[in-house]
Amino acid sequence: SDHMENIYGYLMKYTNLVTGWQYRYFVLNNDAGLLEYFVNEQSRHLKPRGTLQLAGAVISPSDEDSHTFTVNAASGEQYKLRATDAKERQHWVSRLQICTQHHTEAIGKNNPPLKSRSFSLASQGSANSPGVQRRPSQNAVSFFNVGHHRLPTGKRVPIMQPDHLVDVREMMSQAEGQQRDLIRSIECLPASGHLTSLDQDLLMLKATSMATMNCLNDCFHILQLQHASQQKGSLPAGTTISWLEPKISVANHFKNGAAQNFPAEINKPASVREEQSIAEPCQLTREPEEINPDEELEDICDDKEDDLGAVEEQRSVILHLLSQLKLGMDLTRVVLPTFILEKRSLLEMYADFMSHPDLFIAIANGGSAEERMIRFVEYYLTSFHEGRKGAIAKKPYNPIIGETFHCSWRMPKGNVATDAGSPSEQVTLPKDPEGQAEPDYYTVKFVAEQVSHHPPVSGFYAECVERNMCVNAHVWTKSKFLGMSIGVTMVGEGVLHLLEHGEEYTFSLPCAYARSILTVPWVELGGKVNINCAKTGYSASINFHTKPFYGGKLHRVTGEVKQNTMNTVVCRVQGEWNSVLEFTYSNGETKYVDLTKLSVTRKRVRPLEKQGPFESRRLWQHVTESLRDGDIDKATEHKRALEERQRNEERLRAETETPWCTKYFLKDGDGWVYHKPLWKTVSAAQTQQMDSN
Repeated sequence: SDHMENIYGYLMKYTNLVTGWQYRYFVLNNDAGLLEYFVNEQSRHLKPRGTLQLAGAVISPSDEDSHTFTVNAASGEQYKLRATDAKERQHWVSRLQICTQHHTEAIGKNNPPLKSRSFSLASQGSANSPGVQRRPSQNAVSFFNVGHHRLPTGKRVPIMQPDHLVDVREMMSQAEGQQRDLIRSIECLPASGHLTSLDQDLLMLKATSMATMNCLNDCFHILQLQHASQQKGSLPAGTTISWLEPKISVANHFKNGAAQNFPAEINKPASVREEQSIAEPCQLTREPEEINPDEELEDICDDKEDDLGAVEEQRSVILHLLSQLKLGMDLTRVVLPTFILEKRSLLEMYADFMSHPDLFIAIANGGSAEERMIRFVEYYLTSFHEGRKGAIAKKPYNPIIGETFHCSWRMPKGNVATDAGSPSEQVTLPKDPEGQAEPDYYTVKFVAEQVSHHPPVSGFYAECVERNMCVNAHVWTKSKFLGMSIGVTMVGEGVLHLLEHGEEYTFSLPCAYARSILTVPWVELGGKVNINCAKTGYSASINFHTKPFYGGKLHRVTGEVKQNTMNTVVCRVQGEWNSVLEFTYSNGETKYVDLTKLSVTRKRVRPLEKQGPFESRRLWQHVTESLRDGDIDKATEHKRALEERQRNEERLRAETETPWCTKYFLKDGDGWVYHKPLWKTVSAAQTQQMDSN
């Protein structure tokens, strides 16, 4: 009661996708149990723009950052609010929770039990009776007495008593049986003909009915918990309320799409306990680790993502998930079911984009600026085919903050295209102190790190010291629900440095789309990307074409390389980014590149026992092993343990105001740069040579 004072002040309130966040003046009225808001402080004497009854509400700090929290009223209305800092959020959350608890308890004390009534679906009449043909929402609203209107001040919301919960359980059991009959009837329809089991309207009906039952189960469980909290202290010690345990068995098709109750800590596998007990990353060594390429072994892992059966079997989970999404909804924080995951992290996927290191190294061997730009475009367009694993659009693991991935490639020097022109002057790096003979292969080293969680930003860097070239990039993945597809925008920029020539090539990445997500999902790239070299004046414009609704080819790409000073096109390219590309040069010559026949160089990775606890393959090893074994439930459990640990660590950093410290990448303006890029090493070598002369 000492903390039951009225508080007021400005908070940001989320309105919708169009309007976004807006400052509003909020007042917590403890006496009335109301949270009210006004346009500004000056309009406080006017009628509030909105009011929430706090009795029965749930106040939840958000996991997305340290400033946001939500107020979920018993009426179903929700306020998403944001304070100026973590301290102010904690102040509002604690006062709101105290007020909510006080008024929720008061309802139980001040209201006598309601007169028992019997509710039965059978009493509503047969399926042909007029009563069944009424809008379902009418019965639901009248039964639960819940609406979005404001309740008159001073009136109390009745709390359901145990006998009513028994009646609700009876109704829901019958409804669940009818829902199962509906699903069975739809799935028994023929696969072809006028009305099939894959009819879009019927699929949406299945998804909606499943989502509705799942939501009702969650609401019923909340009612049970609320009633249990009302009865605390009024029951003799040791009393057991049998109806408190959930009696409704949720259908198996919910098991991957909804929250699950896992066994107690003592029953969890040791691997899960290990995942949850790894110390706070910033307490581990955050000093950059030099990876010795000689410790890396050729990768023998070959996880092909071509299992159509898993997608077909779990279609109901996909439908359940889709029924809860809205067009344009940001999917960054949506937890997707485990069975649609690839067996690799997003950081490793970026590494797989470099599976043709011969084409990458050959860029620096171009004898002219024009040749180097064309070679870069060729390498760029061939990188996406191997970056995708299999024909099915599956999603790689979302890297957790601090996660890293290391690998390298060895490419025999004789396999790299050269140029007849004389080589440029080359900066000599310090020789091996042991004076070992120069190897007959080039080494390309790669490192990636998840540098941010919200927003999800990855940094990656690759270098070939022998050819004095490196690439640095940062990517922020933004995904949205587009109805029958999911779109992923790759926000960020990469820069290729050719240090022998003093050239820098900036480039961006195309958008990716997962199409036909209700049947067999597949990947499509779309959008326009640009490659520019300011020093030489050459640029490239590349268009990834999405397939039109009628006609047209899949995976089509077109582009051209221009000399900007003279405004002339020196090369045109067309074809499919996962099949055959045709390059036509200004002299009339044509070159074809068949991506399906290009040799793929396997990356080299350290064995798991030599990897650090936050390196991708070791971090996700139990999830990957479970997916290989086809044990989706076990994979989900391991994945949940990792995600829960990340949320707990982020919450702890917010409470202690401890900033996250990255390991390999440093913030540079709006981007991220590798801490020891090759251009710094070369610059130091040049300085050393000048000093020695």
